[in-house]
Amino acid sequence: MAGQAVELTDANFKTETAQGVVLVDFWAEWCPPCRMVTPIVEELAADYAGKAKVAKLDTDANRKTSADFGITAIPTIVIFKDGEVAKRFTGVTSKADLRKALDEALA
Repeated sequence: MAGQAVELTDANFKTETAQGVVLVDFWAEWCPPCRMVTPIVEELAADYAGKAKVAKLDTDANRKTSADFGITAIPTIVIFKDGEVAKRFTGVTSKADLRKALDEALA
């Protein structure tokens, strides 16, 4: 699935974020700002294919992981590096800001 966002769940979250740089979009279907961020996340998935993983986690369907990371507002985007939180954004975030954070994590 090169160039596409990976769907995360409570079951696969730890495995999928354990290694490398992973951008995770915490979102929900009913959330209009989340829908505004979706095209940006999809563009980043294509732009960073082979360099960083881009993933989405539906907060309604995966409440345990959302609670574990204290997700109280969506969209929240978290960038992980080798399983650790490197950067966190809450609310609609620009592609430029997300690109900068990904580049820093990859450096």
